[in-house]
Amino acid sequence: MQTLYLKEIGSTQNYLKDLIKAKKINLPFAVVADAQTNGIGSRENIWNSLEGNLFLSFAIELKNLPKDLKLESASIYFAYLLKNTLKSLNSEVWLKWPNDFYIKDKKIGGMITNIVGNALICGVGLNLVTQPDGFSKLDIEITKEDLLKLYFTNIEKKISWKQVFSKYELEFHKNKNFFTHNNSLRIPLEDVTLQSDGSIVRNGERIYSLR
Repeated sequence: MQTLYLKEIGSTQNYLKDLIKAKKINLPFAVVADAQTNGIGSRENIWNSLEGNLFLSFAIELKNLPKDLKLESASIYFAYLLKNTLKSLNSEVWLKWPNDFYIKDKKIGGMITNIVGNALICGVGLNLVTQPDGFSKLDIEITKEDLLKLYFTNIEKKISWKQVFSKYELEFHKNKNFFTHNNSLRIPLEDVTLQSDGSIVRNGERIYSLR
């Protein structure tokens, strides 16, 4: 994956979107910054951007995604691939449904996905070296360059959704003491059932990741 490294940017995601709309790049393509001044988080929140952490956005053409991957679960898929990459380096990171990276009970980052034209854009924020109050950081030391080399290699394998889900399903019990949000509602994850397409069901209602 061709990767552009920047010292500082408002938002890697917005920058990448502009490149795609202007047809200035060929996909797959990634943008990485040492610092962000206007990072984007889940539910249109601001992601606190401390210099030295990982601020990444990458885009892949929809036709090059695994054939059995539903777009509604793309954030789970690509977040789990990153979780597994970190796990292979002896991190204890786990994935809270649908897109948050945790060490024990503290969030260390997250992923959001958007579709622009014929491309899926994944935005990642990960606390590699420091963290805001109330958050934690990665429990291993690794450079951005080394981490992304491993991560992009795993993406290029185009592992099927079925394979990823079979492993994620075994770890879903870690969610039971946590919450997620659906629109403005706070939903306890101990009350939900995970479905094979990555959605959850609570009280008969099916909820998809909208991130």
